[in-house]
Amino acid sequence: MSDIKVLVADDQALLRGSFRVLIDTTPGLTTVGEAADGIEAVELARREQPDVVLMDVRMPRLDGIEATRRICSAAETAGTRVLILTMFDLDDAVYAGLRAGASGFLLKDVPPVELLRAITVVAAGEALLAPSITRRLIAEFARLAEPGQAPSSGLDGVTDREREVLSLIARGLSNEEICAHLRVGRGTLKTHIGHLLAKLHARDRAQLVIAAYESGLVQPRRR
Repeated sequence: MSDIKVLVADDQALLRGSFRVLIDTTPGLTTVGEAADGIEAVELARREQPDVVLMDVRMPRLDGIEATRRICSAAETAGTRVLILTMFDLDDAVYAGLRAGASGFLLKDVPPVELLRAITVVAAGEALLAPSITRRLIAEFARLAEPGQAPSSGLDGVTDREREVLSLIARGLSNEEICAHLRVGRGTLKTHIGHLLAKLHARDRAQLVIAAYESGLVQPRRR
């Protein structure tokens, strides 16, 4: 099995170097480049075809959010996953980054073992989106959404059962909790989630949460 290829994008050379050393000394992982700004990150991603990009939010020339959007929307980097790096876990940029197509986010001071685990999780096609992070996303929707938002037609073709699953995902339930709530097996739930990902053209669980709120299927509770 080939190594997971990682591109590091951060405007701080010291951080880039630290991440690179950590990744390159871990079996099964290897860095394929470093980018000091967003434009360089996009160019390197297209050339090197990394499995994962560690993407800083604030960078010169092109910020990490727009760089993420360009990487995730381009056909040549369709298989690349982006992990947003931020200094603050409540940073508004986290919400914007997930909307741009990122598969999750990490704090820059995350313990090394968690960073390495996050890379492998995202490279496997999963979203780095724990229930606590989902709830943070929900809070952000509650802050940004317009009151009385009308449901859109974005869920055309989604079955009633799939809507039920999507609603529970958007409310922050884990797969185990959804299985218990719906009284279905893990295999059945995975099938429903797979259908949702395909029908909604979503990359991962983070995108499903966003689709649920933007379609109006789930309304954020306001305080």
